[in-house]
Amino acid sequence: MLQTVLHREIPFLRIGIPICTGIVCGYYFSPDIIFFISAGIIMIAAFTLSRFYNRRLSNHVYGITFTFTLTIAGLLLYTLEKSSLSTLLPEETYFSGYITDFPEEKENTFKITLRMDSGVIKGKRLPLKGSILLYHKKDPACHSWLPGDRMTVKCRPLAIANRGNPYEFDYRFYMENRDIKYYAFTDSSDISNYLAPDRRKPAQSALIIRQKIIDMFRARGIEGDRLALVAAITLGQKNMLDPEQKQYFIKAGVMHIMAVSGLHAVILSLFIFKLLFFLKGRLNIFRVLITFLLLWSFAFVTGLTPSVLRATLMFTFLQAGNIMKRPVNPINSVLASAFVLILIRPSVIFDAGFLLSYSAVIFIICFYRDFYLRLRFRHRLPDFIWQAAAVSIIAQTGTLALTIMLFNRFPTWFILSNIVIVPLSSVVIIIGCLVPLTFPLTFISQTLANLLDFLTGVTEYLTARSASLPLSTIDNIGLTTLQCILFTLTIFLWLRYLLVKKSIQVRWPLSALFLLILAGTITGIRTKRSEELIVYNSPGYPSVGIRMGKTLNIYSDTLLRGPEVTRHCATLGLTIKQNIITNKPCLLKTENNRALITNHLDFNLLSTCKPDILIIRGGKPFLEKISQPVEKLDAIIVATGTNQGGQVSRLIRSINADTIHFAGKEGAFRMKL
Repeated sequence: MLQTVLHREIPFLRIGIPICTGIVCGYYFSPDIIFFISAGIIMIAAFTLSRFYNRRLSNHVYGITFTFTLTIAGLLLYTLEKSSLSTLLPEETYFSGYITDFPEEKENTFKITLRMDSGVIKGKRLPLKGSILLYHKKDPACHSWLPGDRMTVKCRPLAIANRGNPYEFDYRFYMENRDIKYYAFTDSSDISNYLAPDRRKPAQSALIIRQKIIDMFRARGIEGDRLALVAAITLGQKNMLDPEQKQYFIKAGVMHIMAVSGLHAVILSLFIFKLLFFLKGRLNIFRVLITFLLLWSFAFVTGLTPSVLRATLMFTFLQAGNIMKRPVNPINSVLASAFVLILIRPSVIFDAGFLLSYSAVIFIICFYRDFYLRLRFRHRLPDFIWQAAAVSIIAQTGTLALTIMLFNRFPTWFILSNIVIVPLSSVVIIIGCLVPLTFPLTFISQTLANLLDFLTGVTEYLTARSASLPLSTIDNIGLTTLQCILFTLTIFLWLRYLLVKKSIQVRWPLSALFLLILAGTITGIRTKRSEELIVYNSPGYPSVGIRMGKTLNIYSDTLLRGPEVTRHCATLGLTIKQNIITNKPCLLKTENNRALITNHLDFNLLSTCKPDILIIRGGKPFLEKISQPVEKLDAIIVATGTNQGGQVSRLIRSINADTIHFAGKEGAFRMKL
């Protein structure tokens, strides 16, 4: 039965799983050319051998070889993608390239992404691949820069690095998946050449069109927070939003309406289909083609994000099957769209939006109908409310594990929020698309803009009210990557067993639940049996932690906790004990180590305390030169926020120690005790 499903109904499942496995393997190791040549020889030999088994009912040799080949193909795709990015040296270099997006205004700078195509390295112009992030000192000229404009800039590239805190968001990996490995600081004197091209690439033209649409909203009187919200909901442009606005939508559990996604594609495709109701029968093909054209135009203008591409591709596959009178399995269409995206950019499988979008839609396709039919209403209004609630529950269930792992929180009022706000946002999306289409007709577009402004205000008000309800979110919860995968699998199998009768035996969901509990138990045992010292790299919240099993003792000069500490505790389920330290030295003793935390240092303090680990803290620590010999230390750590200038560095390096670590520059320090 399962083999039939894999081969006939959902062939892209059999293709996609090994390819994704290969990509994930590429995350952990980077094989060289010898590995791929050896794998190729093995595959050729295995395929040759499989020919001798063709007369049998099932050719297991061919199946295993085919799966192995797809896995190696995924590994190769990911390796080629990562190796294509150029490696830059931290020295002043001239880089030439084009701007990929509008400059984003920050407090003191403009953030600009420059796609490099060449650079002058050691007097030679060499081709380069990848992008560099420029933090350009505020200049009025930046307001006129457009995507696609070319520039030559002199800068010193710096590698993007993580802060090194346990279980933190991997920012370096996130940026690398967007082809950005370096950043630099520039001003107007560093730009030696700037040129507007005669022609721009389609993606650059799409961004300019998107900005013109935002200007149309502004011209029709939509301003301030409401303009930012309209731009986010209709066009996916979230740069204009205030952090407070984002928090409202996150806490209410409706942040997905701000990310142009399948929801937008579905709403628009249904609206267009209803609008073209008169094209039936033989004219239905024109109805589908017009919908294709408008939907792909919308995807183009909104930046071709993975989520909207997924929905657009899926709609294309489904309707193409209907036109050819060949019914298409919805799951296979979803996986086919994922396969296309993976071929274009293999690292997309690590993108949070990609994972959340596909998890939600797969769960909806698999379980929505069976869940919805469990409750029946005769009247339209309660039935409509139940439909919205059922979709919301299934989608939220599908993304539950990912939401907890990625954001360490869960919105408790998501059902109420989605029932009210999602239908309202659907109207906002439709009207938001009609305003630019009717812009030349001032009376119509102005009327629509006024209605859009009002509905946006209502959406913002209801979201804020929902976010302010008691216990609107469950915070400080977390999962490891393995627990997230097993939790999602467990939920899927239990829903399959409970909603789809006789589909699977109860042993499968029970086995998944057992593996989930086992993974959590092993993680808990490892945590309880280990001890470690952590000097967090948390700007503004310099903290030292000593974890004794499941208890984390935090030593800081403030009761405020940095987000790095909170995320660490949420993921491993640690109990925090806060300890305030003053200007006096603090000596911490464990079974095998002595750690000294201090903002001043002299020979008497070292000889009296005899620490194994020395932690220097404070903005401007007072350090005396240690001219007399002292016992060798295991480690010296300079905490984040401490002056790490040349004099401090020289004095610290004069002390005999196995390890000297500057947390602000090198990331958080972790050491097993």
